[in-house]
Amino acid sequence: MTTISPQLLQRYDVSGPRYTSYPTADRFVEAFTAADYAQALQQRGQQASALPLSLYVHIPFCESLCYYCACNKIITKHHERGAQYLALLSREVELQVAQLGGGRSVSQLHLGGGTPTFLSDDELAQLMAMLRRHFQLVPGGEYSIEVDPRTVNSQRLQALARLGFNRISFGVQDFDPEVQKAVHRVQPAELVFALVDEARRIGFESINVDLIYGLPRQTRESFLRTLGQVGHLRPDRIALYGYAHLPQRFKPQRRIVPAELPLAVDKVGMLADALDSFQGEGYVYVGMDHFALPDDPLAVAKRQGRLHRNFQGYSTQPDCDLIALGVSAIGRIGATYSQNAKTIDEYRDLIEQGQLPVTRGLALNRDDLARRAVIMALMCQGQVLFESIELAWMIDFRSYFAAEMERLPALADQGLVQVSKHGIEVTATGWYFVRAVAMVFDRYLQADRHRVQFSRIL
Repeated sequence: MTTISPQLLQRYDVSGPRYTSYPTADRFVEAFTAADYAQALQQRGQQASALPLSLYVHIPFCESLCYYCACNKIITKHHERGAQYLALLSREVELQVAQLGGGRSVSQLHLGGGTPTFLSDDELAQLMAMLRRHFQLVPGGEYSIEVDPRTVNSQRLQALARLGFNRISFGVQDFDPEVQKAVHRVQPAELVFALVDEARRIGFESINVDLIYGLPRQTRESFLRTLGQVGHLRPDRIALYGYAHLPQRFKPQRRIVPAELPLAVDKVGMLADALDSFQGEGYVYVGMDHFALPDDPLAVAKRQGRLHRNFQGYSTQPDCDLIALGVSAIGRIGATYSQNAKTIDEYRDLIEQGQLPVTRGLALNRDDLARRAVIMALMCQGQVLFESIELAWMIDFRSYFAAEMERLPALADQGLVQVSKHGIEVTATGWYFVRAVAMVFDRYLQADRHRVQFSRIL
């Protein structure tokens, strides 16, 4: 077990990017247009030996508002909106495939939201059938869906499995009833335990639960109880997020009572307790905020140096292009990033005009690509070999990254990295602060550290 001191946790209780991409999404510009994206799709379509694609589909609807939420969502009880949205998604896929070409292989699919299970079983079946008409979902791929436990039962889980989903993520956040009331998300622990048992019986290959620490009315004692329940639940993977209270940016958070939020020292204590609990239960710390059982493919990929990272987080699948579908969805094709319109009205208007709904993005330059290679190596493999970067980008690493190399000794003194003549290696302790290590090589962040408020890195 790696022991992390409260002092070190306190030192790195700071804001920073999650690096699901580099450059990060706050650097996207409106000068990158739908025409630029169409060109990237066309170029990708001309590559005969391209790797399989990843697909992300954003379903924005939720029946009720969770006060902590910072996602792009639409609160409604009008389920007929699901059918209308599916029609728009179908037209968007047609627009994308017209540029890319049909029948492309897909090895990853993720449905996120919002609440994907806002859609009925029939609507989810229509969505999957539509995707299969245009893409080839390869055997052995990762096909996952986010699930609000309040929206499913045994029959619905079986329906998801029949549709081809083999990975499922339950939004738990906290089992404490008082915390659930404070964030307007009441779901009995018994419900979650029953659903996880059923998902195992059905045969889902991986079951994930999401937890959040730092929520209103949470205490170290109450969160310890939740951690104990998670230990009994024993999901294959755990995602542990720190709550970032940014009511000026996210309107739902204005309903949270600031006086009910835990103190910073207690929040750090909750994180320390979680690290001790998960390690004590035998979980492997995969990186950032993800834990997995030792035999889970994610933990195996980390041990074997095959870990990858994309907009959905850590993955066992090779780094590949991502087709993003739906309102606000972010994709990556080649050396470009793109984002769809953020409001449903603008998204609908563009689709109905026969236009790809991309409203901003970024074409990466050579420096962006080199730094992305360094940051992703740190985030996924935990090391950067100077020679590999030098050969790939025809640079002298120590000269090109001279300013960054000067900042590394401070991290080395704190036991987070080891720097040798061959490269940079993240230590066992440093894995818990890998975002801070990656931030050293973020040119945009170093040039303008106050431009945007990110989530906490712990």
